[in-house]
Amino acid sequence: MIFLLIALVAIQFIRPTKNTGVEIASNQLTSIQEVPQDVQQILKVSCNDCHTNTTHYPWYSNIQPFAWLLEDHIVEGKRELNFSEFATYATFRRYKKFKEIGEEVKEDEMPITSYTLMHRDAVLNDQQKLALENWASNSMKEMEAKY
Repeated sequence: MIFLLIALVAIQFIRPTKNTGVEIASNQLTSIQEVPQDVQQILKVSCNDCHTNTTHYPWYSNIQPFAWLLEDHIVEGKRELNFSEFATYATFRRYKKFKEIGEEVKEDEMPITSYTLMHRDAVLNDQQKLALENWASNSMKEMEAKY
């Protein structure tokens, strides 16, 4: 039991790097794609902590092992989709990401349950889901018309 207590105290000093990177306006989603105000608000509340270069960290992010779990979610989220770097994606990848956004929201796969358990305001209602799905679908249609 003493060893476990010492280990729990010791891991508090091992901290992951926080996701507080620089936002480059020309690389962001909004630099190449229109995002209606209601959709921007949904993305801000329900998506951006894991899918941008800037995360707003809750109090428990300072406690291990929770900080490691959060880091894992953020790294994985940004690997899949990073709105802060969206404009740097190839056209096909942007199209694919819009398709995935619509599908994941429709199938209640995003935002993930472990996030919404602690961030109740991030839970999407039917109207918000429909707004995201329509925005993603319309974005794909715009891309199809351009290319």
